[in-house]
Amino acid sequence: MHSKKLKELDKIISPLSATKKMPVLFLGHGSPMNAIEENEFVRSFRRVGQEIAIPNAILCISAHWETKGTYVTAMEHPRTIHDFGGFPKELFEVQYLAPGSPELAEETKDIIKNTEVGLDYNWGLDHGAWSVIKHLYPKANIPVVQMSIDYTKPAQYHYELAQQLLTLRNKGILIVGSGNMVHNLRMVAWDKLSGDPFAYDWAMEANEKMKSYIMDDDHQSLINFDKQGKSFELAIPTPEHYLPLIYTLSLKDSNEEIEIFNDQPVGGSLTMTSVKIGNS
Repeated sequence: MHSKKLKELDKIISPLSATKKMPVLFLGHGSPMNAIEENEFVRSFRRVGQEIAIPNAILCISAHWETKGTYVTAMEHPRTIHDFGGFPKELFEVQYLAPGSPELAEETKDIIKNTEVGLDYNWGLDHGAWSVIKHLYPKANIPVVQMSIDYTKPAQYHYELAQQLLTLRNKGILIVGSGNMVHNLRMVAWDKLSGDPFAYDWAMEANEKMKSYIMDDDHQSLINFDKQGKSFELAIPTPEHYLPLIYTLSLKDSNEEIEIFNDQPVGGSLTMTSVKIGNS
């Protein structure tokens, strides 16, 4: 990285560099409609945003950006991507115009040693990112960089890659994983999306086991999710919504507190369960 770029990055990360490390979040993002609805989930997102220190920038790993290889968004002004269909016009009109951070993108590229990280100038912020970050920081005044998920790699690879991001926590960077721990759209009970929370037995079993592993710091069982039985098989038919949890957990220190919130099922086969690691 050129010395000028280093100086620019120092301007971004220096204010919080001497403070306690930033927390790490895994946010169950659920339906894109959470971006514009008022409910208990978004109220919890707002609460968390108000509780933690104001970050210098955000690095978000979203379930909705899968690539061959790993990339980070490096543009000055990431676009708002409406990567869904069949929703009200109001949702497509949402623009979350947070700035990007080419400096943070380059820093992230440089600190990851086990693979080559590409700089991306085309993607932007998908709904896995903006639908939750807009509740944390509604003024869109915090720079946001997205990191893609390499769909060709196993969970252990992602866990080890994410560990290399640890130094960013000490530089005022909030790292956010956005997905869903239990996410099986093919089995959604569409007639039970409203009203009292409803979950299939297998969804509750998987969610409870996941929480137990999280609280016990048993990350290896979560990494080996494909060896945890039928409930996990149904909860994680494809890994992209689950892997952001692996990124979040890999950044936990042994003595850090864990808060689980938004721990509710939706439509039988989804859970909004979210995790906050650290206190600052």
